[in-house]
Amino acid sequence: MRLRPVLLFCLLATPASAITFQTRLERVEWHVEGDSFECRLIQPIAGFGQGEFVRRAGEQAIFRLHSPQRWLGNGSATLLAAAAPWQPSRSDINLGVVAVGGGEIPFNSSQAQAGRLLSGLLEGRSPVVRHRTLQGGDPLEIRLLPARFAKAYEDYRACTAKLLPVNYDQIRQSQIGFPSGGVTLEEAGRQRLDRLLAYLKADPSVNRVLLDGHSDNSGNRLTNRDLSRRRALAVQEYLLANGISEEQVTLRFHGERYPLVPNSNAANRAKNRRVAIRLEREPVAPTAAAAAVPAS
Repeated sequence: MRLRPVLLFCLLATPASAITFQTRLERVEWHVEGDSFECRLIQPIAGFGQGEFVRRAGEQAIFRLHSPQRWLGNGSATLLAAAAPWQPSRSDINLGVVAVGGGEIPFNSSQAQAGRLLSGLLEGRSPVVRHRTLQGGDPLEIRLLPARFAKAYEDYRACTAKLLPVNYDQIRQSQIGFPSGGVTLEEAGRQRLDRLLAYLKADPSVNRVLLDGHSDNSGNRLTNRDLSRRRALAVQEYLLANGISEEQVTLRFHGERYPLVPNSNAANRAKNRRVAIRLEREPVAPTAAAAAVPAS
């Protein structure tokens, strides 16, 4: 008789007793959305929202949930690549925890966790999130199913192949280095600028490019100031020759005044010989016609 409460507790603690969100097998669907900035591989989850694999340009995919209702309580949820019921020889793979917060997107997985979930789906495994509800703390499970995944994954791979090499956060600040006494762009600098130009042409919301020329302290201050000016001009000329309008570019030069690191050795001086590039998004002022208010 004493064993009964223990057995009952174990039964209630199993995933089968949890509040579960899962689309019926015959209704499972995947779809892909995206552009050159981001690709999303999505499965709607009945009654909950959707699970998403999201890959931004220049990054690997992450996995997240999206729900208009806040189901998950704050804390740590467990992420699993669960074996299918028809694969009794397999066990679930515990991928660790994710920190759960508020909002419609309660968490973002790590890139490593998302990669393992994607490979698991190709093996017939299900991404599973186990946590507790916000209200009452009841066990909660959200499960995606691998049905019809292979074709959607092909479409997702095709989308990711068209992503830009970098995203805005990665490209918004960069440095172009110069040799000692040099003011001519080297091949590495041109390649970096080509990558920046590809992003600028894809993202018209970036409408300001700030160039700041710098030098090390090897020469006198007047010489260093002129070197920093000519380096900034070299970068500006390359941008203008490749389609960037002069109105978008702001050019400044500072000589040796703002070193990145102390000019204490040759390696540090090389870091200080640079043009710093910063991209900005500024609101576009409405045209006179758009701003005009029709007379009543």
